[in-house]
Amino acid sequence: MIRKQENTNMVGKLAIIVLAMFAFGYALVPLYKAICEMTGINILALGEKNIAGATSQAPVNTQIDKTRLITVEFDANARGPWDFKPAMRSIQVHPGELATVMYEFQNVQNRKMAAQAIPSYAPSQAGAHFNKLECFCFQQYTLEAGEKKQWPVAFVIDPKISKDVNTITLSYTFFEVGGRTPAAPVAAVRSVNTKDGA
Repeated sequence: MIRKQENTNMVGKLAIIVLAMFAFGYALVPLYKAICEMTGINILALGEKNIAGATSQAPVNTQIDKTRLITVEFDANARGPWDFKPAMRSIQVHPGELATVMYEFQNVQNRKMAAQAIPSYAPSQAGAHFNKLECFCFQQYTLEAGEKKQWPVAFVIDPKISKDVNTITLSYTFFEVGGRTPAAPVAAVRSVNTKDGA
């Protein structure tokens, strides 16, 4: 009889422990959110506040140099019978700011082709500070006859770029794979030399 009483007491104690553990686990989520909101270490808690209509702001990118603007000009050279051009000729960006521009391509031939692009920069020292996060120049593409494509170029200009660089020209030479790889375009250099000689 005593043993049965002890077993009943033990089961009761275990049931209380199980319920306490369940309650503690259930309370951890709101407790965690409250602690994180007080200490400011949880971005997820801030995101939920924003959804609920609070006025807290998203983190600010402090790497953007708002004191200066750089004009980025886009150029396209096609080595072959196809259409290749940027969707816009130029944009102005702050160093450190993420920017995206689209390039348009159409295979106007009546056959399938494989092609790739090679980038170049003017001034040449800008290449070390022109960081492409997404670019069609990273791989080769196969296009059917008459097929049109649009490709993005996402880039960030390093804020450490020289203060005297106000304009960067990003130029692509698009060529068919399997043929001779063309040299980087020198159109900008030629135009300067022509003006000097004139």
